[in-house]
Amino acid sequence: MKTPVIREVKSLNMSCDRIGNLLLVKFLPVAGKETCIFVPASIVFWLLKHLPVNQDPQLTAPAVVPRVEQYDWDNPNTPRALTVQCKQFSNAIRMQFALERGPDLMVLLDRSNVELMRQMMVAYSKDLIDLDAE
Repeated sequence: MKTPVIREVKSLNMSCDRIGNLLLVKFLPVAGKETCIFVPASIVFWLLKHLPVNQDPQLTAPAVVPRVEQYDWDNPNTPRALTVQCKQFSNAIRMQFALERGPDLMVLLDRSNVELMRQMMVAYSKDLIDLDAE
């Protein structure tokens, strides 16, 4: 099966489940329709250790943030991420999520979306359970 590629993400949003196991991440691509995936807490905590922190005081936030609706949580077609691989470029990060079903999902996040993702994950980290914490 061919890996779908979202060339560039315009914006993203997240929501945490009530138990603290995972985040629902909703990507809004520059072209195409929104895509949702469930990201387990273990991946969130790994990303928080590895995502670069913004060093540019002039960096602006993405203009539009997609809304996370109850439908996104209830949609039986929303896959769960099993792993993520990241590759950092000078102005972007490519993330390839291996999903429990269907083809992998690859997204390209510019620096403002990387920082938005990092800040959202930091905020939700208080609600998530880090099972790998020592």
